[in-house]
Amino acid sequence: MKRIIIVCEGETEQEFVRDILRQPFLSRGILLNDPKIKYSNGGIVKWNLLKAQIERHLREGDKPYVTTFIDYYGISDKHQFPDWDEAYKIPDKGQRIDCLQQAMREDIHEELRSRFIPYIQLHEFEALLFIDEESIVAAAIDCSIDRTKLRKVLADFPDPETINNHIETSPSHRLEQIITGYNKVLHGNIIALSIGLERIREKAKRFDQWLSQLESLA
Repeated sequence: MKRIIIVCEGETEQEFVRDILRQPFLSRGILLNDPKIKYSNGGIVKWNLLKAQIERHLREGDKPYVTTFIDYYGISDKHQFPDWDEAYKIPDKGQRIDCLQQAMREDIHEELRSRFIPYIQLHEFEALLFIDEESIVAAAIDCSIDRTKLRKVLADFPDPETINNHIETSPSHRLEQIITGYNKVLHGNIIALSIGLERIREKAKRFDQWLSQLESLA
C-alpha cells in the first residue's frame, strides 16, 4: 500500500483529510497521514521550518510521498517562500501559485523531491465550501444564515477558488458574516460532508487536479 503524508496547515484541513479524503484513498490502496505543520498552533510558518518538516517525512523508512495542504491566504514575504518576489509579480493568482509550488519543489533536496507534491489552496480551504446554498443551510441548521449574502457570493463566484483573499472578503471571513456562530473546524467539515467530495471536485478544478495527481500514485 502506498502512503502519502499530507502536511496540513491546521485542524480544519486535518479533519477534512480524515473525514472526507481518507476512505476514498484507502479504497485505491493509498494510506493518508495528516500531520499538522510543526511550530504552529494553526497557520503557516516560515519556509525553512516547513521545508525541514517535509524533508524529515520524505526520509521516513518506507519512502512515502509528501504533499502540503496549505492556504495561499496568509502567506507573505515574511515567510520567505522560495521565489516569492518573482511569483508575486504574476497577476493571475493561479499562475502565481503554480510558480510558488514549482519553487517549493525545486528547493527540496534533489534525492527527495521526486516524492514531493507541493499544493497551495487558492485562496484558502473555506473556498471549497461555497458550492451550493442548500448544502450550507443543511449543514449549519443550528445557526442563523443570511441567505441573501450567501446567494450573492455564489452568484458572483461560480468558481469558488477565485473568491478573493482580502481580510474582509476571504472565504472564511465571508462564512463568518453569513453564518452566525460559524465554527471553522466544526461547521467546515460538516458543510464539506453535506456537499460531498464529488461535487467539490466538479467545482474546484485546482483542488481536483491535486487529488487526481495523488490518485495517480496508486
